[in-house]
Amino acid sequence: MDDVSADGAWEIPPPVDPAHVTDQPPTLRARAKRALAPLAGIGAFLAKFGAILIKFKAFTVVGSMAVSIAAYTTLWGWKFAIGFVLLIFVHEMGHVVALRLRGIPASAPVFLPFLGAFVAMKQMPRSVYEEAESALAGPIAGTLGAFAVAWVAHQNGSGLLRAIAFTGFFLNLFNLLPALPLDGGRVAGALHPAIWLLGLVGLLGFEIYRPNAVVLIILVLGSYELWRRFRGRNDQASKVYFALEPQQRLRIGAAYVALIAVLLIGMHATYAARTLS
Repeated sequence: MDDVSADGAWEIPPPVDPAHVTDQPPTLRARAKRALAPLAGIGAFLAKFGAILIKFKAFTVVGSMAVSIAAYTTLWGWKFAIGFVLLIFVHEMGHVVALRLRGIPASAPVFLPFLGAFVAMKQMPRSVYEEAESALAGPIAGTLGAFAVAWVAHQNGSGLLRAIAFTGFFLNLFNLLPALPLDGGRVAGALHPAIWLLGLVGLLGFEIYRPNAVVLIILVLGSYELWRRFRGRNDQASKVYFALEPQQRLRIGAAYVALIAVLLIGMHATYAARTLS
């Protein structure tokens, strides 16, 4: 997204001097430094504004949204930042509505700059089916929100809104990766727990190929959660939690695959090719 300007136009980078081009791949140290750069940005941001946020209890839905918008503005401009954060809000509210309809108390979304947002549950779902159902609700709401933005973009011919819609589709698709603690990981628990391991192995391969701070955090959290659930797999409470009827497993699986297909269609429809010359 670094090549998108505030008005939605694609910026063309300056020409590269062939004399400075090298075929040598970046060193492991350079790749790790680039991957951890977002974490340094998060630390600097919190060091500067953390005391103010705590003092005024600004980590609420409105306060944390404002902080995230300010953070993303430094990368993409305020127009894109607002649209991006609003789509995250729509995604998280899908979780909130699904949880509360199930009688599970859930907090309003809390935003973390460069890491997205989360919803705190006051109690655990009663079954992995409820967990998967509430997990799917977020990407479903986010997908509808992205389609709404894409429709407005088509009506107005807005490159900015088209870029925001594409990012929304991509964000929700990324969330469906079958690795905890992503939404897709929670859905995978209702299909087959072994899918968690496949998801983590896939993310590990991506992290080795192209180091990224966010993927690294997911790997750490996902590995811990996978170990915790694996260790308690023989507990009676765990067996009851993961017990599903075949129809429930089929519904979750069908919804999961269908949602991935819809998101791929949305990304294809809003993709804007860039010409570098």
